Amino acid sequence: MNPTLPYPWAVEALRQAGRVTRAVQQKHTTGALTKADRSPVTAADFAAQAVVTAALLAHDPTARLVAEEDAAALQAAPQAVRQAVLQAVHLVHPAATWPQLLTWLEQGRGAPQGRFWVLDPVDGTKGFLRGAQYAVALALVEDGQVVWGGLACPNLQLPTAMQQGVLAIAARGQGAWVAELFAAQPRWHRARVSARRAPQGARLLRSYEAAHTHGGLIEALAAALGTREPPVRLDSQAKYALLATGQAEVYLRVPPPQRPDYREKIWDQAAGALLVEEAGGRVTDLDGKPLDFGQGRTLAANRGVLATNGLLHAAVLQALRQLAA
Repeated sequence: MNPTLPYPWAVEALRQAGRVTRAVQQKHTTGALTKADRSPVTAADFAAQAVVTAALLAHDPTARLVAEEDAAALQAAPQAVRQAVLQAVHLVHPAATWPQLLTWLEQGRGAPQGRFWVLDPVDGTKGFLRGAQYAVALALVEDGQVVWGGLACPNLQLPTAMQQGVLAIAARGQGAWVAELFAAQPRWHRARVSARRAPQGARLLRSYEAAHTHGGLIEALAAALGTREPPVRLDSQAKYALLATGQAEVYLRVPPPQRPDYREKIWDQAAGALLVEEAGGRVTDLDGKPLDFGQGRTLAANRGVLATNGLLHAAVLQALRQLAA
């Protein structure tokens, strides 16, 4: 099945970004690499952002882009990183020059208001460094609402796929779809959340890194729900792809105890949230409020994030309220 979704150029840009980030990860990430050495992920960040920005300028040139990296940061990076970035970009744009690369990266400081694209070129830094899960996340926001979102997850694999690598796309009102990221002729499948209703059977998605959330509260929630399933741990918005395809039921982002006032960055949630909603799930904050992507670079009006298959959402919110009482 081949869905007719808007912004096919953005779908291809995600595929290209997945290709360049995977090349950087495979070349530079080894068992000897320490988490303190961010050079490979930095190169992948810049390269993916350049590739996506080049597509944006070609197909939606008047749109604003909100992204993490900028040209000044690349210019200040070590020479080895600058060379690695250009080499990775050449996989997609063989004739790209250094000035052209800087021009692309200068576009990412747009104002997050009205209509704008938001990009996280490598979501899941520590997963990337371990050679594990990460995602390239791109979304289009209009007046505080995500209307299009896509994830490229180079190391994820769906149960129905032969190849490693998942491309997940959603458009508001038009459903969510997944395909093999690197297939020459990708086969698209409709993404649908799980139909599990019993909290005891809920599979909870958790961050691989303990510091990214409030582990104690999530464990207390699992006990309150009576879930007997072990948690599913992985990095990045790839968790949203698992939830949207029925491989888990609940995902929470809870501010860590040391940072109770933390507010999520919009690029960490936009694409994945729409994917789950269009697959039939529900996404709110921890108080049950809809996510508002029109408050700047963070979800300033929301406390944390709760994403579920929809059927379990009320039960999880109720358990969270009881735990907070």
